[in-house]
Amino acid sequence: PRYHAKFAKKGLATKVHFSSAAFRFQGLRVPAANNSLWFYSIQGLFRLAFEIYNKQEQLAVLENFQNVWKSQMNESPLEMNYSLNVQLDIPASPSVADRDLEIPGHDFSQIDGNVMHASAEDAADTAADHDYCTFTKQSCQTEQIHPTVAALREKLHHLDDQLRSPPQGRTDRLETMLLLLENIDRYMNGSLDEKDATEAALALLNAEDWAKDSVYSSYMLTCIGRWIGQQFHAANSSISQKVESFKVQHIEQISDLPPAEELAAELFPEAMQTLLLHWMGLCDESTEGKRRSEYPILLLILEFANHNLITGVAHVLYSTLICK
Repeated sequence: PRYHAKFAKKGLATKVHFSSAAFRFQGLRVPAANNSLWFYSIQGLFRLAFEIYNKQEQLAVLENFQNVWKSQMNESPLEMNYSLNVQLDIPASPSVADRDLEIPGHDFSQIDGNVMHASAEDAADTAADHDYCTFTKQSCQTEQIHPTVAALREKLHHLDDQLRSPPQGRTDRLETMLLLLENIDRYMNGSLDEKDATEAALALLNAEDWAKDSVYSSYMLTCIGRWIGQQFHAANSSISQKVESFKVQHIEQISDLPPAEELAAELFPEAMQTLLLHWMGLCDESTEGKRRSEYPILLLILEFANHNLITGVAHVLYSTLICK
């Protein structure tokens, strides 16, 4: 869609809206909620081909459409969209394309290479036969598809078959699938960010009660724990620098430090505190008093886990433990 919009702004593509479901295209599904298709001028098709097609497809475009391009070199830019209406109560002799899509100087070319033909008789029958896939089929015959791409296409076809009879009463699964597919699309386009990836991961984590059998043997919790631990360990050097800088600035007030909650917030990553707060059951508002009284324990855990001792209690305890 972003390519369509990009070329539409330049007058090289347009969206044709169909006023009813009378337009049907064999081998091409038009969403009922959408009921529209994108068409390209011949200049738009050439620009698109040289921007995103491979060399074989570019050559096929040149060979098949050079005469059309020569005859339409001086056509004016397309409008952003057009509406296609069908009047079923008039004689079938004039074609719908001639009557409602009569745009002087334009020869619409679909991306895959065919111009739409639809007659009023075909529309009334609601079974017009249109082949929109000629160019795509030709290019697929000569194109060597990467095995991974072929596997992805096969999976998508299988998913499409399954969605023809979706599971009843499990709309939550469909919503999760939609979220994952949206993020797959972003990942493929290189626009997936941390927030998107997090939402996708959480959707899978919350899809089932994965640790219901035993927290002691949960494969998922073990893997997540390992990953989080590796991330925190990798951050140790930057945390150490921050702690050392804090000690230098507060060398004379080392016995009169700020409250534990303030120290933790200033010196340690929020993710570490969030993990421990939820682990210790101190994340709810109802536990605010308990959280305030137990935050020194949380701070001690952070000091020991990061090998960065700040408080006097941490130094004394660490020395005692090491001596034993």
